[in-house]
Amino acid sequence: GEESLSQVALRAQRLDLPTDQLKVMAETCVERICEILAQERPVVAILDSIQTLYTETLQSAPGGVSQIRESAALLTRFAKNSGTALFIVGHVTKEGALAGPRVLEHMVDCVLYFEGQSDSRYRMIRAVKNRFGAVNELGVFGMTDKGLREVANPSAIFLSRYNEAIPGSIVMISREGTRPLLVEVQALVDDAQGQPRRVALGLEQNRLNMLLAVMHRHGGVQTSGQDVYVNVVGGLKITETGSDLAVLLACASSLRAKALPQQLAVFGEVGLSGEIRPVPNGQERLKEAVKHGFTHVILPKSNAPQKAIEGVQVIAVSRLHEALQTAMELSE
Repeated sequence: GEESLSQVALRAQRLDLPTDQLKVMAETCVERICEILAQERPVVAILDSIQTLYTETLQSAPGGVSQIRESAALLTRFAKNSGTALFIVGHVTKEGALAGPRVLEHMVDCVLYFEGQSDSRYRMIRAVKNRFGAVNELGVFGMTDKGLREVANPSAIFLSRYNEAIPGSIVMISREGTRPLLVEVQALVDDAQGQPRRVALGLEQNRLNMLLAVMHRHGGVQTSGQDVYVNVVGGLKITETGSDLAVLLACASSLRAKALPQQLAVFGEVGLSGEIRPVPNGQERLKEAVKHGFTHVILPKSNAPQKAIEGVQVIAVSRLHEALQTAMELSE
């Protein structure tokens, strides 16, 4: 609906795609599309994009709310009757949400968001709705000259090792779906020139404000007169609470100009009363850190393994001040 057949053919040739089983049609009328699909009976059909399609039963222009709603209804009805797997491509707004009527999300069985910064060669596919499985899975792909390629070990792209340890940097063990990820978190705490700023990239802004208040009250580390900038390396968006402890340790490291050990990894949720709360799948996170050669892991006491693990020192903490004290001792 958006590109001519010659444009699609040129891209297929450049990517060396096997085109013997691939059929392309430049058509935007939904009735005509359903008619051709009924004749061809394809296994998979991809429509790009829903904003360019229209149905003859309505007089409004393509891309309108009524056209998108009615076109999606006709297509999903056809897919359920014929058994063809239908991929509908839709635009997103500047905020990253699905553009158009929300009923589009209700009609389909699965909603996948294709994320990635324009200057990065990596792309993430995240499920936000899935009637057939979990919605917290994450697929990582690399954009190459031959198209998208799966990244088998995503932790490697979110970790950047330096020749020496630097203040404000720490590795946290996150988890996306069934996959544990090692991600570097960087923090910069500097004297504020006026109103202090709080900036979080890849993390929730309000949660950063809350964590800094908890660190002041229960950790004795004050940042009221400082600008605080926190960034998740690699453009990844972390939505789980297991990143709390890593964020606070990175902020304390930057504020005190003390570099944490490069072989230290952490995870844990921080409560409002300063307690370190357990997170799901602690053992899988710990195994991922051991696999990548980390020798020290700070984690919640409830996530501590029952048996010692060879090659790694597990430091279990139950309060925030314990974690801060332990991390600062390791940095000396």
